Amino acid sequence: MAVIEQEVKENYAVYNGDCLDVLPELKKESVHISVYSPPFNDLYNYSSSERDLSNCKSYEEFFQHYEFLIDQINRVTLPGRFTIVHCMDIPQKGDRGVKDFPGDIIRLHEKNGFYYWGRRVIWKEPLRMAIRTRAKGLMHKQIVKDSSLTCVAGSDFLLEFRKKGENKIPVTHFEGLRYYAGANNPPADIVKKFGNGWDNPKTNKLSHWIWQQYASPVWMDIRNNYVLEYKPARDSEEEKHVCPLQLDVIERASLLYSNPGEVLLTPFMGVGSEVCGALMNNRKGIGIELKQSYYRQAVKNIYRTLEDDKKQGFSLINGKR
Repeated sequence: MAVIEQEVKENYAVYNGDCLDVLPELKKESVHISVYSPPFNDLYNYSSSERDLSNCKSYEEFFQHYEFLIDQINRVTLPGRFTIVHCMDIPQKGDRGVKDFPGDIIRLHEKNGFYYWGRRVIWKEPLRMAIRTRAKGLMHKQIVKDSSLTCVAGSDFLLEFRKKGENKIPVTHFEGLRYYAGANNPPADIVKKFGNGWDNPKTNKLSHWIWQQYASPVWMDIRNNYVLEYKPARDSEEEKHVCPLQLDVIERASLLYSNPGEVLLTPFMGVGSEVCGALMNNRKGIGIELKQSYYRQAVKNIYRTLEDDKKQGFSLINGKR
């Protein structure tokens, strides 16, 4: 393996290297779920490496490169299991609208052995998006001046793909759903009656309430600030953009599509969100990150997650959720 640094433990394995060097060395059909956010071509540059997908010369070259990754994810994923891709529409320069980045990702997965299973919309607050992006189409003054140039506040999308074949290990929830990941709180009367366990999950209204929120095509209450530490990973010599995936998203995806103790993979680990999210929810994590400053921050975040686990007195694999 062409790896610069690595750390392999019982519950996680992380690698500083190119995912297309590391993935071919993983055992076939050894991963239960993958969750990741690919570099958004034409939007951000994460490093100066020619191996970095964000440095492809064109949109078309990006997808040529990306197809090699999808092929490897298909190879390591168990039949009937999921790969989850976090993405967004990509604004085009000038007044030319947006690129359907999610649609192109869907078509490439369908070409490479996956069923497109559906998408979730992660709601973003329009004013916050206007301030962060400074998009003139989101400014109120544009309504006054010429509303034909206003635009939609960009949402994030969570695309779900199921590998073709039969899933031979059912993902079970014998007690229903007991914990909710999100900003909203379940109704107090339901928590009071059903929060301490309920013999029959079919009549557990807390589990029903949680499932109704998770089954929604729009996730309205993902906590945007519930992310890992990332500022120390910023590299002064390169692009300052660091965008950790929210831990609520990782928890929901891993809970719905994997069992405790199973393996979650992320080929673009960044500062370790998916690996830490896996550990926090009783899963094992494999993470691969090209950029060294991100990798080293990810290792620190994993240590911090494990230390928090130790302080709280429960096993990440055997007891929290």
